[in-house]
Formats: sequence, C-alpha cells, structure tokens
Amino acid sequence: MLVLFTRELGKVRAIAKGVRKLRSRKAGHLEPFTRSSLLLARGRDMLIVTQAETINAHLSIQDSLELIGYASYVIELLDRFTYEEGENRALYRLLADTLERLSSQPGPALPVRYYEIRLLDLLGFRPQLFSCARCGKEIQAEDQYFSAEAGGVLCPSCGRQAPGAHPISMQTLKCLRHMQRSSYAEAGRLPIAPAANRELEILMQQYLTYLLERGLNTPAFLRRVRRSAE
Repeated sequence: MLVLFTRELGKVRAIAKGVRKLRSRKAGHLEPFTRSSLLLARGRDMLIVTQAETINAHLSIQDSLELIGYASYVIELLDRFTYEEGENRALYRLLADTLERLSSQPGPALPVRYYEIRLLDLLGFRPQLFSCARCGKEIQAEDQYFSAEAGGVLCPSCGRQAPGAHPISMQTLKCLRHMQRSSYAEAGRLPIAPAANRELEILMQQYLTYLLERGLNTPAFLRRVRRSAE
C-alpha cells in the first residue's frame, strides 16, 4: 500500500502488487522521496501501480540521516495538511522543487523554511507579517511578538497582552517577510543566520501545531539526530 502525491490526481492511495519480491521491477522506483513516472490502473476499490520509472531518486537524501529527517518532515507536513481531494499542481511543484533542493544544495535551512512559508500560502494560512494582526498598525523596525492564534505578528503593545504570544526578533521577522514575498532565488540572497533559523524553526512549529491541532512526529526525530551529531 502506497500513499502518493501526484501531479494529476493530488494525494492518492495505491497498491503496488508484488513490490516486496526480490525480482520486482517496480521496487526500486517506489522508494520514499523518489519522484517517479507511474502508470496507474483503476481496480475495484483502489488504484494499482502497473508500471514505474524513476525520474529523480534523490540519492543524496538517502545517504544522510539528517536529510532523511528533513525530507520526512516535508512529507509529513504535506500529508497532514492535505486530503484525497484532487489535483493541486502548485503543491506538487513545491514538493518536487523542495526535495530537489534538499538533495542538491548545501544546508537544509533555506529549502525547509521556504517550503513552510510557501505551503502555508498555498493552503490559505498565510501569516500576517506586515501589520499587527490584532490592532492593524504597521509593524515597526523593532522586536515584535508572534501569535499563532491571531495568525501573525503582533506589535509590542498587543503582544504583551496576548496569551500564548512569543517574542520574535526583527532580524528573524525580516527573514520571514523576505521569504514570503520572494521567489526562491531571491530568498537565497538573504542568508539565514543560525540564530535566526533556530528562532524561525520554533516559531513555525508553534504555528503549524496550532493549525493542525496536534504535534508533528519528525521534529523530535530531527532533534535526536542533531544531538547524536554533537
């Protein structure tokens, strides 16, 4: 049983018969994080994979435990936020591009942070970053607050009074704003400092957990991988 995110059908479930056999011709084309061209037939109850050919195996992801963790995080987010509801080419393109970036570019920070903010845009959960999500005043060049419940940034006056709001530095907010309004190539021109990336990671986890109404599994795995590497 496979869960696939396809260009034409969106998220679907399919059966790959005999794929666990040693001589299966499809097995190597259906590995996790692999982008493949599939021929699907409609069975009585489910789709059936009849042919498979690899487009990009993303082998460098398979060779790194850290990259496996980040790729799993990308997939888990998509799976949690989507249903089997039909074609969504923008999400498919974002997923394909992100896995390619993780496998070919140095450092996962920019690909993953950009993926998070673009995923939220495409799903209708774009955070408010340029004016206070409570009073509407334009955000000034100073440290602010972020509220998952309010759906964005709060000015210091509103943030201090909002339960669950967390401080966010102006440098981190600048990175987040830049990614929200830029192409990936443009976003890469503003390097993400390690401290800003840590702050962004915490902030995004809080917001995503609030939207999903439950925590994600892969962040804990990534934390264990980092500790083992220290």
